[in-house]
Amino acid sequence: MNVIIIEDEKPSARRLQRMLNILNIKTNTMLHSVEESIQWFQNNVHPDLIFLDIQLSDGLSFEIFESIDIKSAVIFTTAYDEYALQAFKLNSIDYLLKPIDENDLAIAVEKYQERTPQKQAVTLDFNDIKKLLVNPIDREYKKRFSVKVGQHLKLINIDDIECFYSENKGTYLYTTEGRNYLLDTTLEHLENELEPQTFFRINRKFFVNIHAIKDMVSYTNSRLQIKLKSYNEQDVIVARERVKEFKAWLE
Repeated sequence: MNVIIIEDEKPSARRLQRMLNILNIKTNTMLHSVEESIQWFQNNVHPDLIFLDIQLSDGLSFEIFESIDIKSAVIFTTAYDEYALQAFKLNSIDYLLKPIDENDLAIAVEKYQERTPQKQAVTLDFNDIKKLLVNPIDREYKKRFSVKVGQHLKLINIDDIECFYSENKGTYLYTTEGRNYLLDTTLEHLENELEPQTFFRINRKFFVNIHAIKDMVSYTNSRLQIKLKSYNEQDVIVARERVKEFKAWLE
């Protein structure tokens, strides 16, 4: 089986290559940009399977398919949330959310291997998919949260929340008034409930509201430290692997 990886973050590409090696799948070709990929496809036999990152350093990877007629099967590797990918999940082999889980990777490869040769060709409409990713599917996000205060319930509007964070196995929201409240949920569950243009998960422990950011400064190990308008209970740090995506989100 001829397999290639298209991924602009070289550490992520190497990690995926190592994970595939464990599954006895060899990948001798790794491409890192739209331009490099187009040139490669113009001069090489197309592979059986592509592991494709959506956002490359010089544009969306769908631009490759606008220039080259590629019939290879595709497994997406992406940091995009599931809701933005639902429309084409059935047409691709699968998609893997970063950081890629070993079991998910094995299942995706097995799905590819179980397909008959006649079904392995990609039938995606990449222009439609690109539109979905630039303008994600409209959906309803949470506009308020109910929290328990003593024997009472209090409603807090989403605009009044600076951040969500986890601490001591609990999940909390922090308000513009400087109060924190315990929630009966997890940060993982919140990923599908928060409007992605307003809230960003900067690390395993924090979601921040873009409107609550007061300042951003460089931090050790290529990270960023965020200063929020009210919250100051602990350092708010953008994880190194999320810095690039965070900067794109800000714009």
